Amino acid sequence: MPNLPANGIRIEYETFGDPTSPPLLLIAGLGGQMIGWDEDLCREWAGKGLYVIRFDNRDAGLSSKMEEAGVPDLAVAMAARAKGEKVAAPYTLDDMADDAVGLLDGLKIGRAHLCGISMGGAIAQTMAFRHPSRVRSLTQVYATTGNPRLPMPKPEILDLLLTPPPPERGAYIEYMIKLYRTIAGPGFPFDEVWHRKLAARSYDRGSYGPGKARQFLAILAQG
Repeated sequence: MPNLPANGIRIEYETFGDPTSPPLLLIAGLGGQMIGWDEDLCREWAGKGLYVIRFDNRDAGLSSKMEEAGVPDLAVAMAARAKGEKVAAPYTLDDMADDAVGLLDGLKIGRAHLCGISMGGAIAQTMAFRHPSRVRSLTQVYATTGNPRLPMPKPEILDLLLTPPPPERGAYIEYMIKLYRTIAGPGFPFDEVWHRKLAARSYDRGSYGPGKARQFLAILAQG
């Protein structure tokens, strides 16, 4: 898959469809890779007349890693956030939104439809605030505004999100299945076969726990 320079880093991406069609930028969630946007779904959208772009956020997949920033203590950061204190971070969602704009610049795309999942939805919101002229429409999938008056994620989900993924492949896959299942909830059938394939491919492609922690810190620092 290709990559290009954007906002001072390199972004791995993949496109589907005709570049002259209306562009749809898909933004992954916390610790997620672009392959979480199913390839068949991307091709289906492209077949319906969209130019589909999926990419790895910084600190995930095959995009640049911010290794020099170290691994944050998320418990300390969450305690500070709970007390209303400012959380310091090597980058914030502003930077991640600017990464996405840099990707559009590199692809010579002026305006795009945005679809973000979880943290990706927050990045899409931030992109719309910071760069409204670059946004055709905004679709969010289980994302929030960050308003403290809104409900927080359930404790079991937060616990899983804050737990570093295991380094061993089999344990990593089981951890991800538990996370996927918990996030999915009981409302719809859970496709374990598909999610196992995604977890295995994510591990083989580039699982990166420190990056997930820094992305979480970016969310906390955004306020």
